[in-house]
Amino acid sequence: MKSPSTFLPYFCCLTLLLLLPFCGRAADSDSLQDFCVADFKSSIIVNGFPCKPVSQVTSDDFFFDGFSKPVKPNQFGIAGIAGNVLAFPALNTLGISMNRVEFSPQGLNPPHSHPRAAEVGVVIQGELLVGFLTTSNVFHSKVLKAGHMFVVPPGLIHFQMNVGKGRALAFTAFNSQLPGVAASSSIFNSTPPIPNKVLTKAFHVTDDVINIIKSKSAHP
Repeated sequence: MKSPSTFLPYFCCLTLLLLLPFCGRAADSDSLQDFCVADFKSSIIVNGFPCKPVSQVTSDDFFFDGFSKPVKPNQFGIAGIAGNVLAFPALNTLGISMNRVEFSPQGLNPPHSHPRAAEVGVVIQGELLVGFLTTSNVFHSKVLKAGHMFVVPPGLIHFQMNVGKGRALAFTAFNSQLPGVAASSSIFNSTPPIPNKVLTKAFHVTDDVINIIKSKSAHP
């Protein structure tokens, strides 16, 4: 007989999906039909994606194997796989999506926010320091272990960092088909760039400091 820990990842993922409807009103509009598999080839512009003709929809449209594919860690030591509408078109109009995030030792998911969704997550393996910052500049954080869950309200800056000895794994879910990511480092590597005179005044530093930060935070 399998031990209870064997079923932990499956239980945690199921919990995420069951709790999604209770994360407040869905960030995306309610669907008015059974499904609306995204049609990326359409030239029609809507708030989301147009629907693929029902006659062209197959069973394969409703299944996603992206979380099973290996991904190399980035410069921060995380390997993230997004299960949003861009990767899984059947999520179109449903107001849900998920991510799989694997952390190398000391790996960091840098401070960022999701402008269109709240986030809930479950730690499957390892130990993660999870924290977020409120609009009142209050910092909330806690070290979580396997089976522990967290929530981040919509639009708030947050992060996760592996503070354990080995790898860590977490699944996160959102009440949006495309929650978006606004990275805090983006102000230093935007296109076109924000003028240095704005950044030097905002952070009370010199041009040299801003240029160093820009060089360190540039996309690889």
